[in-house]
Amino acid sequence: MKISRKRKRQWIGFGVGLLVTTVTYILLSVPSNEDMLSLGEMNTGHEELSCESCHTPARGNVFQQAQANLMVAVGLRKTEVDFGSKNVDREKCLECHDRENDRHPLHRFEEPRFSEARKNLGVTECESCHEEHNGVRMTRVDIGYCVNCHEDTEMKNDPLDISHKDLIEREMWNTCLQCHDFHGNHIYHAPESMKDTIPVLTVREYLDGGPSPYSEIKKFFPLSEEEWKEKYGE
Repeated sequence: MKISRKRKRQWIGFGVGLLVTTVTYILLSVPSNEDMLSLGEMNTGHEELSCESCHTPARGNVFQQAQANLMVAVGLRKTEVDFGSKNVDREKCLECHDRENDRHPLHRFEEPRFSEARKNLGVTECESCHEEHNGVRMTRVDIGYCVNCHEDTEMKNDPLDISHKDLIEREMWNTCLQCHDFHGNHIYHAPESMKDTIPVLTVREYLDGGPSPYSEIKKFFPLSEEEWKEKYGE
């Protein structure tokens, strides 16, 4: 049986495409080539993490995952499956960042009284403020988000020369992070004068990935050096 030139070209094209796809897949699977897969620079503090530190491989092989999702598309299956890797959700973040002394733990915002804050901030998901692959510490631009929960805050023995009540009345919400680290992990002594607080510009530089203006003494370290090496390697 004679095969036409057109059919030969089709088979050659298919073969070349399959070869290129296979080689590309193999090359991108090599750990040393992870940077080629990354959507962007890792956020501050995550520079040494490998892809699989956050992106846990999905169940099954690529063919099985594609087949299952194709069946969903044509109506032969009800639920989709993860393709390539599992979705990175807050539970994955909490494997390293869950702290008992966190001033604003995620579970706290699940209380009914914080329903409005959840609408405005999406505070039950880490990605609302810390979207990965942007090379920064925090991707949320507005740093005056404290207004969503603290608009009625008033202190009896206010240590500041300008009271918290006055700051709130003036809607100076950008000043909150000049004293308070949101998650409260840094040990600090509250200043008594606004001139002694951290400048807003310095706070913004910190959120963009710059050096921390807060105390180097922390209340909690997620992993010891030995635990880090055991979990992520050298």
